[in-house]
Amino acid sequence: MARLLLIRHGQASFGADDYDALSDLGHEQARVLGRALAARGVKPGLVVRGTMRRHDETLAGLMESLGAPESQVDAGWDEFDFQHVVEIHRPLYRDRTAMMTEINRTEHPGRAFQEVFDAATLRWSSGSYDTEYAESFVSFRDRVAAALARIRDQLRQHRDVVVVSSGGPIAMAAALLTLGPDAPVATMWASLNRVSVNTGVTKVIAGSRGLSLSTFNEHTHVETDARLLTYR
Repeated sequence: MARLLLIRHGQASFGADDYDALSDLGHEQARVLGRALAARGVKPGLVVRGTMRRHDETLAGLMESLGAPESQVDAGWDEFDFQHVVEIHRPLYRDRTAMMTEINRTEHPGRAFQEVFDAATLRWSSGSYDTEYAESFVSFRDRVAAALARIRDQLRQHRDVVVVSSGGPIAMAAALLTLGPDAPVATMWASLNRVSVNTGVTKVIAGSRGLSLSTFNEHTHVETDARLLTYR
């Protein structure tokens, strides 16, 4: 059977001017995962990444141990614009300084932002306000479904394919593979996205009946060092 590994990027730079750049820890997470995959004998025939800087930098860390297989860029694996989704829900957060000031006043800033993020994505995924967003939740779902279909075709040529993406698209792919393309996926997507770990690995098996989800968000490579276990 062919195998697809969906890898979430390393820790990005939350609160910085350029969120999309990996933090120093994010670079380390990518290198650690690359070594772990190489030790397991993973030799991808193709690597695919989204267009974002954090995808590119994560892939670079992986390739230090996995070599330089054929690579492609596919915007279908880009994260949804969560900043836009949050700002629609909480207009104050259009000002980055105001956002950081507000959440840093709380006892647990990370938790405070997560609460706003959860409320914002719930509103976005409800389907009741689609015209307010540059990309609706349904459009996001369809974009990821199309990217997954392209990978399915490529798995016919390559035994192992690695995709470097973000938590949102990977959670969507997992929900689609579990529930089916026509089922309501918003609730499962939100639950999976919430627990996605930086450099977590989701394994999909390609067989005669199509793609099947094997494991979601596996992250044993970061469990032995508490520094490396991050969610943002």
